Amino acid sequence: MDSSVRVRFAPSPTGPLHIGGARSALFNWLLARKFGGKMIVRIEDTDLERSSRESEENILEALLWLGLDWDEGIKKGGDFGPYRQTERLNTYTEAAQKLIAQGQAYYCYCTEDELEAERQDLLARGELPRYLGKCRSLSAEDRAKLEAKGRKKVIRFRVPENENLVVNDLVRGDVIFESNGIGDYVIVKSDGIPTYNFAVVLDDALMGITHVVRGEEHLSNTPRQLLLYHALNYAPPSFAHVSLILGKDRSKMSKRHGATSIEAYKSQGYLPEAIANFLVLLGWSPVGEEEIFTLDELVEQFSLDRVAKNPAVFDVDKLNWINGQYIRKSPVERLTGMAVPYLKEAGYIKGEITPDLFDWLKMIVTSVQDNLEFVAQITERVGIYFNDRIEMENEEAGAVLKDEDIPQVMAAFRRKVAELAEINPENTKAMLKALTKELKLGGKKVYMPIRVALTGQTHGPELFHIIPVLGRDRIMARLAQTVGE
Repeated sequence: MDSSVRVRFAPSPTGPLHIGGARSALFNWLLARKFGGKMIVRIEDTDLERSSRESEENILEALLWLGLDWDEGIKKGGDFGPYRQTERLNTYTEAAQKLIAQGQAYYCYCTEDELEAERQDLLARGELPRYLGKCRSLSAEDRAKLEAKGRKKVIRFRVPENENLVVNDLVRGDVIFESNGIGDYVIVKSDGIPTYNFAVVLDDALMGITHVVRGEEHLSNTPRQLLLYHALNYAPPSFAHVSLILGKDRSKMSKRHGATSIEAYKSQGYLPEAIANFLVLLGWSPVGEEEIFTLDELVEQFSLDRVAKNPAVFDVDKLNWINGQYIRKSPVERLTGMAVPYLKEAGYIKGEITPDLFDWLKMIVTSVQDNLEFVAQITERVGIYFNDRIEMENEEAGAVLKDEDIPQVMAAFRRKVAELAEINPENTKAMLKALTKELKLGGKKVYMPIRVALTGQTHGPELFHIIPVLGRDRIMARLAQTVGE
């Protein structure tokens, strides 16, 4: 493969970008970038009832959020447009008429009831449901009579009999289908709209697509598409069908396994680079043991021969671990900007975010950064900074402040805080160390009472983060409340 590689991602704009679609887009993008080829994004909007421009925009925004840009297609233009199927209807109509003229397609007037009766009869005989060709040999007179009755017509492709159709799959090897099990299938519906299998072949062929990387669920469509490539005298692309994505219980992934759209993870404060990193591991294996990769590193490593045939398991715990790794490495300014909407929604902050407030929020985010799996969790971690009325979280916390050493610990702590010229994490850390040395007490005897006195909790951010966030005045007020003057 070389720079002539042309791949595509062609979503249907009927909802947000799904995890499975995002993975397909990522694999195609990596393949294009690996070989200096072209990534095309086009829109399959022939589902007129469900397609919307809003969904289209959401999908495109999600791709860009993930870092998956494209070279040609929707919003970019190119030499092979238009890039929405509803703007290419003349192309499909002309190709369908060509197939009819060649005798490779025909008009079918069967009603839904007739087709369902045929289907049930085949099932009752233990055969694969398929169209048996009732309208294959209609004369012009037969067609005229049916049209005079107001019968709607579709166009069906005439499937050759007794052929083995071989899909040379770059992931699965040769996969063989028998043409007799397919039946003549619809390529243009009664409203003139092409079916998926017909439109996708014309789009891929006319746009020069060299590699089709997509989900395993499309494998059964491929023999139908190969027949159309041959009938229209186009060279088929190379196909690669990547594994299904299953939930941890090995069933088809659904909302009970976690959110299924990229938009949902974005709204919870996941980082795009973490999502991309997680997605690539759903069905692709790196060479070594490392699991954390930048997009540039993935481009370097990616190859289809390391894509697995077996289903990939969507493990939200693994995603959270990966996202947590990226959060630890992220600049606090970025995380703070992401955290602001959640803090506002929780009612912790209101109004304008001034530079001083942002700096204070950065200290808060820093204090919990190592314990976040996704940014929306911050509201569960930082309540101690926004409520100065301290309540003991349980009896264990209350018991900590009844120790006989508490008076001298608190007196010394007050004095040390008062003496600090500047309260920052470094100074605070040194002060706490000096405090334990002065009191000749173990760290737990010093740090735990201070933590409980300041927060009412026995666990949470490090004290050397908490103390600078609260500041001198709030520290003294909280100590007065919990241990007295």
